Amino acid sequence: MKVYKGKSVFGGIAIGKIQVYGRGEKQVKRVKVEDTKGEVLRYREATKEAIEQLKALYEKALQEVGKEGAAIFEIHQIMLEDGDYQESIENIIHIQEVNAEYAVAQTGDNFAQMFASMEDDYMRGRAADVKDISERLLSVLQGGESGLLGGEEEKMSVREPVIIVADDLAPSETVQLDKDMVLSFVTAHGSLNSHTAILARTIGIPALVGTGLSLDEAIDGKMGIVDGTDGTFYVEPDEETLSRLEKARQEELLKKELLQTLKGKENVTLDGQNILLYANIGNIKDLAAVLQNDAGGIGLFRSEFIYLERDDFPTEEEQFKIYRTVAETMGKKRVVIRTLDIGADKQCGYFNMEKEENPAMGCRAIRICLTRPEIFKTQLRALFRASVFGKIAIMYPMITSVWEVRKIKEIVEEIKQELQAQGIAYGEPEQGIMIETPAAAIISDQLAKEVDFFSIGTNDLTQYLLAVDRQNTALDDFCDTHHPAILRMIETVVENAHKVGIWAGICGELGADLEFTRDFLAMGVDELSVSPGRILPIRKIVLETDVSAYKKDWRKSWK
Repeated sequence: MKVYKGKSVFGGIAIGKIQVYGRGEKQVKRVKVEDTKGEVLRYREATKEAIEQLKALYEKALQEVGKEGAAIFEIHQIMLEDGDYQESIENIIHIQEVNAEYAVAQTGDNFAQMFASMEDDYMRGRAADVKDISERLLSVLQGGESGLLGGEEEKMSVREPVIIVADDLAPSETVQLDKDMVLSFVTAHGSLNSHTAILARTIGIPALVGTGLSLDEAIDGKMGIVDGTDGTFYVEPDEETLSRLEKARQEELLKKELLQTLKGKENVTLDGQNILLYANIGNIKDLAAVLQNDAGGIGLFRSEFIYLERDDFPTEEEQFKIYRTVAETMGKKRVVIRTLDIGADKQCGYFNMEKEENPAMGCRAIRICLTRPEIFKTQLRALFRASVFGKIAIMYPMITSVWEVRKIKEIVEEIKQELQAQGIAYGEPEQGIMIETPAAAIISDQLAKEVDFFSIGTNDLTQYLLAVDRQNTALDDFCDTHHPAILRMIETVVENAHKVGIWAGICGELGADLEFTRDFLAMGVDELSVSPGRILPIRKIVLETDVSAYKKDWRKSWK
């Protein structure tokens, strides 16, 4: 058995025969030409043909993976028409008096190397896109069809579902995969930020990139296992590994069957009580899982990951694009975006925070935002602008007092006036707070009058209520997430929210604890926001519960 580690693009387990895909590099010769104008014309005509191909691919992708996944082919059209790219090709033709094929290949190599050397992960991922559009142009110039996986020249002979192994796959190749005949794909190279990876997540194919395997090895036709959970690729697995992962795969299949039976159903109990089931996500890469698991919305978008994944502060425009993408993808469904929650166990070097003896009690979350308003305003501007494109709600973390909420409102009014003065459109998103400190829970009757909703963050609430550091594994026995004090606190918060007519949800880990789903229903919790994979198991309990009957002695277990 050989084991390779890679980066997981999309989770899941695939077991089957390996088929190695070799693109077959196009041979390009440098040919001296006299009619450089004619070569430029050939190049321009090839560009037109390539754009028509991309339009066709866009329509195909639109049907199979939706607007977001198909957008890459619009981007490729733009790249083909990029002034710098075109100028480089035409200059090489004129100055060096060479054929269009050589000029395209040379420019493609130069631009790909330029992108690959950049520090920004996203820009490095564009190297594959430059190669893809250049390969497409070469194919047209050389008189071929698309030269793509599934095209006339390089059609793969697939008679059974296989795991495709390749050095790398271009986005245009990925979108043309026959979904019924492909179990998974594994590449030696590639980036998690590439459009190919984005498409793979959208399609939902278990996939690994950057495994570093050599295609020279004789693996074609052998048995393989792709474990997207931990990014492992097994070639010729031993019996123990095969048995273990086959069992895990069967469990996955059962979950998929559950999805088919529960998808589309309302979250309504036997006696007619509704509850919203939303998803927690860290970035836009998780959107496919949100939609696949039929979430009613996003109850927690952890915006801090936008900061944690960078080496410098994200600009307003960069944040706006991310928030807009989430809002547009979710359509009319609510998207609750938590403002910056840096600090404690989530440190970000370029913030240059002073070392604290007790960071969990220190300058974190809303305290950073209120003491460094320039950071806060940038995020708020992006959020209010993006709220025009969907049903965004903004949630502020680590609140302990009414004055903090009122200070936030002052800053919000400032940025709204700025946007209005600049003629920039903005929406009026709901604004709520996280209840994750005992102080906020105790005065939740006062806080409820200031906001549109509550979301109870049970992770920190548990830590502060029990005075137990949740990062300290030596205290695991003392960190009782089922402690009656926590449940009583949740019930109090929900009651105080309902007294003034606002909704209250739970976005912490306790919300996904199936032991308490019925208790939360009995308390009248309006929304549970959990990891996407927990939505359907919770829905199953909701559909099977008679809350009025359960309420008769529901408190005995925790009071």
